[in-house]
Amino acid sequence: MHKTILHTGLACMATLSLLAGCTGEAPATAPAGGPDTAWLHWGGDEGGTRFASPEDIHTGNVHRLEQAWEYHSGDLEPGSFPDPFNAPAMQTTPILAGDSLFLCSPRNRVIALDPASGEERWHVDANPDIRGLYSVSCRGVAFHHDPTAGADEACAGRVIAGTLDGRLLALDARNGERCQDFGIDGEIDLKSELGEVRQGEYAMTSAPTVVNDRIVVGAQVADLRRAGVPSGVVRAFDVRSGEKVWSWEAVPPGHDQSQGYTPGSPNAWAPFSADSERRLVFIPTGNPTGDYYGGERAGMDHYGSSIVALDTTTGKLVWHYQTVHRDVWDYDVPSQPVLFDFPGKDGPIPALVQATKMGLLFVLNRETGEPLFPIEERAVPQGGPAPEALSPTQPYPLLPEALHPDTLTEEDMFGFVWFDKQACLKEFRQLNYAGRYTPIGTEPTLVYPGFMGGSNWGSVSYDPQRNLLLANTTRVPAVIELVPREVVDAPDYSEPVERQEGTPYAVKRRPFLSPLGAPCNRPPWGVLTAIDMNSGKKAWEVPLGGTRDLAPFPLWLNLGVPNSGGSLVTAGGLTFIGAATDSYLRAFETATGEELWKARLPAGGHATPMSYRYQGRQYVVIAAGGHRHLGSRMGDAVVAFTLD
Repeated sequence: MHKTILHTGLACMATLSLLAGCTGEAPATAPAGGPDTAWLHWGGDEGGTRFASPEDIHTGNVHRLEQAWEYHSGDLEPGSFPDPFNAPAMQTTPILAGDSLFLCSPRNRVIALDPASGEERWHVDANPDIRGLYSVSCRGVAFHHDPTAGADEACAGRVIAGTLDGRLLALDARNGERCQDFGIDGEIDLKSELGEVRQGEYAMTSAPTVVNDRIVVGAQVADLRRAGVPSGVVRAFDVRSGEKVWSWEAVPPGHDQSQGYTPGSPNAWAPFSADSERRLVFIPTGNPTGDYYGGERAGMDHYGSSIVALDTTTGKLVWHYQTVHRDVWDYDVPSQPVLFDFPGKDGPIPALVQATKMGLLFVLNRETGEPLFPIEERAVPQGGPAPEALSPTQPYPLLPEALHPDTLTEEDMFGFVWFDKQACLKEFRQLNYAGRYTPIGTEPTLVYPGFMGGSNWGSVSYDPQRNLLLANTTRVPAVIELVPREVVDAPDYSEPVERQEGTPYAVKRRPFLSPLGAPCNRPPWGVLTAIDMNSGKKAWEVPLGGTRDLAPFPLWLNLGVPNSGGSLVTAGGLTFIGAATDSYLRAFETATGEELWKARLPAGGHATPMSYRYQGRQYVVIAAGGHRHLGSRMGDAVVAFTLD
């Protein structure tokens, strides 16, 4: 069932059961705070700053925020996820174009809502085949307005959506009908020219990027399965006809592409950003297949784990910068590059900042790829089963200050009780560990940051008024081990592994947890950090989230917890973020890091909030659908807040 729950006054605020009984109308319209604003791109603007210009909600009145409406997508209805291994996560950030919010649900239901009431205007179910997918999510859709079309012309505004089974759809923003001039019956099959694509190997989870009348897309290509997974090619399509305009594949210079796209080349699953004025699109890339083993890659690392700038007209490479050389730690670039003006000595410099799983921030000139803060190459540990495949050095930004600790020591071990800590300490002493970039071998190896990051797909937000960068990060180590193929293939082997076919090794990996289930490193396990982009130094850092929903009462402690999602900054001096596992949306004062407000969500808010002014009121909106692998409460809600 699709439903919208409206709230009137405090009587409709308490719990989900009370909400179901509220029957009043939406709050009366407040005095106009200014003109309506839009949120036309997944990251707010094409540069992904996640900055909202309305300042109706500010540090002096944020305590008056109340829930305005709540929408449910219906994605948790019985039978929605037929594969028991599917892990739905509602991570969408709506966009606001014209008079509608547009979003997607984990199983690719594309939805249009009234921005003031949350009432559904239309929805279209893309009906993707989700069998074989481990992670089921849709983080957003894109929008294109045709200035040459009449206001009542079909598809003058079109919503562009990707699907979990590798299709690209164009829908009329007015009613959700297919744009018949786009592809075949309003869709393109992205898998059609990729050769063999097995079940669950190729999915679009991030929002497409629309720039200069091009739709630029990558895809999530399944990790850790086999060497012959589909190519990670990036392609651009004409936004009206759907014709392919160009393609770019992350293969080394001189690679023979006469036989088509190359299986196993690095993919680009994270959101892109764009600079339409300079006709550039910025691509964060993953690592090639053989994720934790680099011995047989044949140079496919060249553009792996990099930021790549492409010309939007031709698809030609403009520059690239590699954040990890010969990556065998799953440190693929996971997040949208964020574009901003760097305060140079002679005036603003067009720049981007890239957050990484290592918790390192790379600040580059977005026209040239040259570093704007110093970066040095440091010697790193060597060894492992293919030492010839490792890089002797890795890049370390000297500034901005790292978001994540560089090492773990015995003094960092933690446990809720004595025996818990002792178990962590004992295992720590047995693990193969020589700091960040320890080569992974056939003995259990500690990897810190772990495969969750550091930073992840939620990226960072940027406040241009205060020149502050806001970043949420996770601090949970991982234990990773390569298992020889002959061991895995033995008839009596029964331990769960990720096969990594086509290499000599399968992979076992897990978080480094105590017997009681807590990370073995001392908290905080999740933080929110502000970086002063004038100096590159930390302005402040606070724990993010508590153990509610992860531990029984009275063990609800504000220790800082693992998080997934991103932040929103506003002209009113506020940073809004959910992301943590405790199902709250919080507002921090951007200048100081003081928590000023929080509201309980119906499920884990593992998405990035957005904000807009509509009909005289500013709203803050977040998806709250939980995350099975993070242990937060599951749901299918989108929730809006406004001033009472």
